[in-house]
Amino acid sequence: MGQIINILHGLKPLILMVVVQVVFAGVNVLYKLAANDGMSLRIIVAYRFIFATAVMVPLALIVERERPKLTWTVLVQAFLCGLFGGSLSQNLYIESLALTSATFVSAMTNLIPAITFIMAVTFGLEKLAFGTMAGRAKVLGTSIGLGGAMLLTFYKGVQINMGSTHLDLLPHGSHGAVSPQPASAHHQFGALLALTSCISYSLWLNIQAKMSEKYPCYYSSTAMICTMGAIQAIVFALCMETDRSQWKLGWNVRLLTVAYSGILGSGLMYSLITWCVRMRGPLYASAFNPLMLILVAFAGSLFLEEKLYLGSIIGAVLIVMGLYVVLWGKGKEMKKMNQLMPSIKSSTENGPIEIIATSTEDSISINNNVNSIVASKDSPKEEK
Repeated sequence: MGQIINILHGLKPLILMVVVQVVFAGVNVLYKLAANDGMSLRIIVAYRFIFATAVMVPLALIVERERPKLTWTVLVQAFLCGLFGGSLSQNLYIESLALTSATFVSAMTNLIPAITFIMAVTFGLEKLAFGTMAGRAKVLGTSIGLGGAMLLTFYKGVQINMGSTHLDLLPHGSHGAVSPQPASAHHQFGALLALTSCISYSLWLNIQAKMSEKYPCYYSSTAMICTMGAIQAIVFALCMETDRSQWKLGWNVRLLTVAYSGILGSGLMYSLITWCVRMRGPLYASAFNPLMLILVAFAGSLFLEEKLYLGSIIGAVLIVMGLYVVLWGKGKEMKKMNQLMPSIKSSTENGPIEIIATSTEDSISINNNVNSIVASKDSPKEEK
């Protein structure tokens, strides 16, 4: 029984990140419905963070009564997280969607794991360690997942008939492109915005990893990020949108979209992402991003009467394979790091202590344990 509990505890980050992608897939479907209803997407972003702030601030005050001292460094990191992971990345995504197409932007978002991995290696949050099996697995898995996501998006093949639930959520006649085919110059500018959005989101994951080291309060940090993102998104929406009637909400799909995306998408899910980044690192969290494409593709086929093709099936298989390879490599790396502590204990009886640290956080905790071990060797042992 204890072994089963340990296995489930080890699978908790994986299960939570899958839940995150399921919720994000629902956000994308609701985005499509709200946009089809004529709602401004910039105002959706603003309302999204307003709802997230309204939920996360009271939750953080209730759950996390004891928090570390709030420093200016943490506040600056929260501001940057709210910018790169919230208002900026969301608005860049929307602008690129308007200038190009949903297919193109969806493909570009799958660059996030690769960009995050490169940034994490550059910032020292991840070890490339290409000479080890775990390091090669992370690089290979990221490449396979990226290739599968590109195949899923750009290659069609034969159409797969999965049937229909006869629950078409879009009005008849609204299927197809949301906007007319953009000009070449607009398309290139939209591609640049999509790439910038991916870079912004990747920066958020890496800054979040740094922030969680100094402020390991998941609800409080999420509340600060949502607050910063709300202020930034509101200011941007007020400057860009002249039609004040767009801010009106009724008991319709607009309210459902902003409430769902704010409370779940930006509130609770950001807390889960923060926890997973703290436990497994930014690469682990970003490796699950391509799963959203699979979920959106199947949801669109079943509920939005969108067509599903062979390329989507093959791409989905490759994405899952790449994800498994990345998680296998990360698991091997975490197992090696966990083996460091027993080696320290056994080495105290043999004299010198040799330590191999694979990350900054682990080296700090190991050094603290070494100091306590050395102090205990100088004092007499207690009788049991």
